[in-house]
Amino acid sequence: MDQANFSGVAEFMLLGLSGTSEFQLFYFLFFTVFYMAILLGNFLIVLTVISEPALHTPMYFLLSNLSFIDVCLSTFATPKMIADFLLEHKSISFDGCMAQIFFLHVFAGGEMVLLVAMAYDRYVAICKPLHYATIMSLQKCTGLVVASWVIGILHSLSQLTFTVNLPFCGPNEVDSFFCDLPLVIKLACVDTYVLEIMMLSDSGLMAMTSFILLLISYTVILVTVRRHSSAGIAKARATLTAHITVVTLFFGPCIFIYAWPFSNFSVDKILSVFYTVFTPLLNPIIYTLRNKEMKSAMQKLRGQFMNVRQLLQLS
Repeated sequence: MDQANFSGVAEFMLLGLSGTSEFQLFYFLFFTVFYMAILLGNFLIVLTVISEPALHTPMYFLLSNLSFIDVCLSTFATPKMIADFLLEHKSISFDGCMAQIFFLHVFAGGEMVLLVAMAYDRYVAICKPLHYATIMSLQKCTGLVVASWVIGILHSLSQLTFTVNLPFCGPNEVDSFFCDLPLVIKLACVDTYVLEIMMLSDSGLMAMTSFILLLISYTVILVTVRRHSSAGIAKARATLTAHITVVTLFFGPCIFIYAWPFSNFSVDKILSVFYTVFTPLLNPIIYTLRNKEMKSAMQKLRGQFMNVRQLLQLS
């Protein structure tokens, strides 16, 4: 990717969250704690699902993959953001900037599709319980996860193909803590109106299609739940509440940012932090605190860890 010589820009300057040096150390400590919590919480979910046979079901298989994508979504930019808090010269190479754009859309696009897959799983479980085991087979679940990654990659490549060939001749300041597509495109030295429309069409179609499918799924599920009065309805509602909360937290900031992608809003930085840092941390909290099976499995895993630790101390 030798585009730096062609564009005239070898690196971009990241303005970060704040220009004041007084808050840099506070931000460093704050986001370091958050990032470590993201890694711990999401990897704990993955480990719990893998180690507990009772959780070897389609729902938890998809949940563990969501946790993995959340780790990836927070890792593409957060470690550099944390390191930049200790630096005065917050720069990123041209190739590094393009890489951030690529991975952002891979992980965000993949998570959108995976959330749709999780909604489909709940639809089958609640609306077609007798056929659930047949429909949501291991092969089907694996196919849904693979599809989420493939669609995310294709979506990202479609965004990056045109961006990487744009001429950048200055300025090179990106008003964020990572390279986001709308912010980088407006730095190009050519008229990008057509590219802006293409980007909006691509990202908008991806987000709106996923969001509409989610709304349809949850509407059908809620209508089905209201028609029944069994003991499992409360559990179904609790699960749906968790899913709807995650969907709102993830799609809300994305829709706002890409609805007005080429306008300058100071709130955009906050929303960018929200879906790259806060949402990956809130997902494990929402799914574990509201899920008795997950909490029970984590307690069991903790007991096994303590037993192993005691045996190692005795030996």
